[in-house]
Amino acid sequence: MGIFDFLSGEFIDVIEHTDDTDDTLVWRFERRGNEIKYGAKLTVREGQAAVFIHEGQLADVFPPGMYMLETNNMPIMTTLQSWDHGFQSPFKSEIYFINTTRFQDLKWGTKNPIMCRDPEFGVVRIRAFGTYTIRVSDPAVFMREIVGTDGEFTTDEISSQIRNLIVPRFANTVAASKIPVLDMAANMDGLGSIVAEAISPQMAEYGLEMPVFMIENISLPAAVEEAMDKRTSMGVVGDLSKFTQFAAAEAMGDAANNPDGGGGMGAGLGMGMGMAMAQNMAGTMAGAAAQPAASPPPPPVEAVWHVAENGATTGPFSRAALGRMASDGSLKRDSMVWTAGQDGWKKAGDINELAQLFTIMPPPPPPPA
Repeated sequence: MGIFDFLSGEFIDVIEHTDDTDDTLVWRFERRGNEIKYGAKLTVREGQAAVFIHEGQLADVFPPGMYMLETNNMPIMTTLQSWDHGFQSPFKSEIYFINTTRFQDLKWGTKNPIMCRDPEFGVVRIRAFGTYTIRVSDPAVFMREIVGTDGEFTTDEISSQIRNLIVPRFANTVAASKIPVLDMAANMDGLGSIVAEAISPQMAEYGLEMPVFMIENISLPAAVEEAMDKRTSMGVVGDLSKFTQFAAAEAMGDAANNPDGGGGMGAGLGMGMGMAMAQNMAGTMAGAAAQPAASPPPPPVEAVWHVAENGATTGPFSRAALGRMASDGSLKRDSMVWTAGQDGWKKAGDINELAQLFTIMPPPPPPPA
């Protein structure tokens, strides 16, 4: 073996990249003068892609694997490069290693409140924040559209741009959903899926995809949340007058158990009891005044009567009708009558209510003169 062949074998390039960071998307392989020997070994590990840039033009993209950089496995490079010297001369190209794994736990949030219309509270302002995951899906597009000539491209350099995509689409999704603010916590997964789907076309234009998008919290302004807390507290307390009595009783117990109370404490205790009694009396009077006047009871149901005569039953007749019948003689004291609730048939004259009809009958007319 000649000395030239020995040196050629010793200096054959080994091109690879191992990354121990968690935010590097793209790393450029540095070589003096960008000169790469013909036949160099390129190692692309899982979760990586290698992009060749030759004279400012994207030449080849290599997926995971080991490659000998020769003309038979670089068709585009062969077309671009004028190979001479038996196709064994060095060539000058830039090699970029692109991380195609998922970058997780990236943060997003609304810098300013988002105005939306709530069916219960009206116009409200909400804030939201969460996390998302990105992955390079098309290394060539990502190099053309985003990276350019950046030798070390990290997630921080693109996260602000992605956040600018997320926030307006989140606002549109929330406004279009018409979900009440109080129900958004139960629908955050669904809202997140809609936002991720809306962002996907724009992400694809950058050679990226968003496998996961999560909404972790949706909040209202502090003043609104404070008012809601008060409203919730009132619901927990329930009957306010009973709660006031309970609180007063606890205060009196605490005062009685205080050995250093002295006369001032006793006076204060008496004043507190007086105020509590006054409040209770005022509440009682107010409650009595607030109660509506009692309505009269319904009138009693008038009894109706049946009359039995010659084996037949007639009626029912009201008391007034029986009075007219007593006047014309069709109802007599011996007439058998019955009404609901009465135990069998009885003579009309034996029933107190009907006996009065016969006592007020006029006397027989005088004989003719």
